[in-house]
Amino acid sequence: MRIVLVGPPGAGKGTQAALLAERLGIPHVSTGNLFRDNISQGTELGREVQQILREGGLVPDEVTIAMAADRLAQPDAGDGFLLDGFPRNIAQAQALDELLGEGGHKLTAVLDLEVPEDEVVKRIAGRRMCRKNSGHVFHVEYAPPAVPGVCDVCGGELYQRDDDQEDTVRHRLELYHQETEPIIGYYREQGLVVTIAALGPVPEITQRALAALPEADAA
Repeated sequence: MRIVLVGPPGAGKGTQAALLAERLGIPHVSTGNLFRDNISQGTELGREVQQILREGGLVPDEVTIAMAADRLAQPDAGDGFLLDGFPRNIAQAQALDELLGEGGHKLTAVLDLEVPEDEVVKRIAGRRMCRKNSGHVFHVEYAPPAVPGVCDVCGGELYQRDDDQEDTVRHRLELYHQETEPIIGYYREQGLVVTIAALGPVPEITQRALAALPEADAA
């Protein structure tokens, strides 16, 4: 299966991508991992991305597309993949179609994780990180610490990242609506979009997605 996962920030794409890829036996390919892997391996594309990010710029579409093409050409992606974070706009979606078409393939489905905007803001703006260990994450409503502002695990101070401030979250949502959301319409015209309600327990959302996928075995 060849799947694209889309949804706004805070929709749980990373969590669902990992779970779905494992259940379906296909690699989870995320844009963030592509960048990190190429940078850590010192590839030509990785060096280019590192320089761009160091200067505070945005990675051009052609660089992101080239990285995705290299990754999807790997043997483990021959029978399918789950893309998370790519394509991010119409130009990248068209490039992906061309790339797959060259190999005689096409996408199986585009999973659209649907979450109300107010819930997205609540999920992200309520997140608190531990200053001692960034892996210790809490939420003021959904997973509060026993003592407000104190990490249950190591006693470190909990804080809100700048990226998680409500104004920043709403700006990220605006960018999503402008740049990424249009690909849903693009793929809907191809009959590929499956919209999944992404509210509720994580396992239930995973089951909804598996049940909605063509040819998927949800067992």
